[in-house]
Amino acid sequence: MYDRSFTPEMIRELAANEIFVFGSNLAGFHGGGAARIALNNFGAVWGQGVGMQGQCYAIPTMQGGVETIKPYVDDFITFARTHTEYTFLVTRIACGIAGFTPSEIAPLFADAIDVENVILPEDFVEVMQGKRLD
Repeated sequence: MYDRSFTPEMIRELAANEIFVFGSNLAGFHGGGAARIALNNFGAVWGQGVGMQGQCYAIPTMQGGVETIKPYVDDFITFARTHTEYTFLVTRIACGIAGFTPSEIAPLFADAIDVENVILPEDFVEVMQGKRLD
């Protein structure tokens, strides 16, 4: 059961232990959306499209369908479980430039619903709880 806060709509700053989780492309060309915010503000590395970098974590979302995103989300959840010293603020990955809906992406995060250090967007949680359809 999800019983914590939700990811803020706009993240402009992070506490020392917070990690900005954003959707990227495999090439790490952080040109727009949350990826550009990660590059400009939180230490994302141009050319690195996957994993921890600076004070953020990249999940590739631009390489195909939902099934191509899932392994990267699974890796992220494993990483978050083993790095409890951080709080991970998951943005609405893949729901902007990549063109997916929360109903398509939220289920990928089902295994994170009980991971206390993973903060999810409200609409993702609503989808997983059956309270929202796109």
